[in-house]
Order: sequence, then structure tokens, then C-alpha cells
Amino acid sequence: MLVVISPAKKLDWAETRPEVTPPRMQDQANLLAARARELSVNDLKRLMRLSDKLAVLNYGRFAALEEDPTPENSRPAAETFAGDTYQGLDWASLDEDAQRFGDGHLRILSGLYGVLRPRDAIQPYRLEMGTRLETERGRSLYEFWGDRIARALAEDAAAVGAQAVLNCASQEYFGAVDTEALGLRIVTPRFLDEKNGEAKVISFHAKRARGAMARFVCEHRIDSVDGLRAFDAGGYAYAPELSQPDAPAFFRGAEAAAKAA
Repeated sequence: MLVVISPAKKLDWAETRPEVTPPRMQDQANLLAARARELSVNDLKRLMRLSDKLAVLNYGRFAALEEDPTPENSRPAAETFAGDTYQGLDWASLDEDAQRFGDGHLRILSGLYGVLRPRDAIQPYRLEMGTRLETERGRSLYEFWGDRIARALAEDAAAVGAQAVLNCASQEYFGAVDTEALGLRIVTPRFLDEKNGEAKVISFHAKRARGAMARFVCEHRIDSVDGLRAFDAGGYAYAPELSQPDAPAFFRGAEAAAKAA
């Protein structure tokens, strides 16, 4: 099973780490970076809906992006993204065997880099997949990437014998995957919390749970959809009555959520 997750806006750049691998789509990232460098601070502000401060920051980031990542200018993707999903994943705390499994079975979708492996070197950037950055290939990143992301995922799945993709990414990012070109079964888990007596998807909790699910797959070498039913991180439990074959549901009551907090 190949697991895909979204990146995060927040980055942890506390220190550099020497153990990185080169992003396989670095040439495509370089094309996008070159296009972004043609934009002014105000262009970026409007395009990405940023504050003045963030527009200046990301203008500088695009200007500083180098074509070839090095240990000095980059960090491994799974340790650098620092949003809710990555709190659930907590890649750095996985043991060596789990990380090695993740090298083959965990992928991060990226607006700039397309598809990243956990240890792939990234430089500081912000480019969300939904950004309507016009390039020679079209008016959005979805058009820029076309079926390239799907074909890369299909190759990675074939390399490890995965028969399905576990979609733990957001709709914005998984929307960049051409499912016809992917040609694999897609399983999208749902994480539900009790709210006012009903089962609801609460974005903050669901993001963290997606990361925890990716961690669970790496820790336990999960290779089947049925194996996901044992997931219990954060107090969630498989809920067969709320599940569908390609949409397993995991429910957490208010008491379990309080204990996990």
C-alpha cells in the first residue's frame, strides 16, 4: 500500500540534516521557481492571497531557491513540514525500520516538487497546489502537473508491489492526481469525532489523524486495506457501520478525545 499525504505551510527550519535524497522532479520544480521569480511581491500577494509580510518572505524564498539541493540549503521533507499532519506522523521519532518502509511506501504531494519521498531535500518554499500560477502548460498547477504526479505514484507503487493508494491527503492536493493515469485502487479514510451527539469531521483533528494513519502504516508495515482496521491512534476506532469498502471510517467519542488531548 502506498500512502500519500499533503505538505504543510508551516516549516521547521531549526537545523539542516545531511541525510537527504534528491527530489526526482527537481527539474520541474526549477521550472516553477523560475516562473515564480518573474512575479513581483504584489503579484505573489494577489496570486497566493498573502499578507504583505508573507508576500515579501516568499518572494525572497523563490529568489533564493537553488537548482541543486545540498545538505547546506535543504532539509528532508518529512522532517521539515510541520503542520497538523506532521505532528501525527512525527517522522523523526520512527525507528530505522519504519523509516525504511516509509522510504518506499510514503509519498508527499507538493505544488512545487510534485511528488516527494520522506527524505527528499526541499528548500524553503510556499506554493499551494490550488495556486493559479500560469505557465506554458496552462493556468494552474493542476494543468502544469497533468498526469505526471499520477505516473510517478504508479511507478512507486509498482516498485514495492502496492495494489492500492491510501489517500491521506486533502482534496486540494489529491485533486492533482489523475486517477485514470494512476490505475490503482484508491482508499480514502475518514476520521470522525463526536460533536453534539453526532459524528462529524473536524478538520484540525482529521489532519492530525491522517498523519497518524501514515505513521501506523509505516510502523506496522500495513500492506492491505483490512490491516487498517486495527488503527487506534488518538482514541479512534474502526467504525464498520460508517464505513464503505474504499472509505473506511474511524470514530472517536468525546471521552476518548479528551483522553488523547
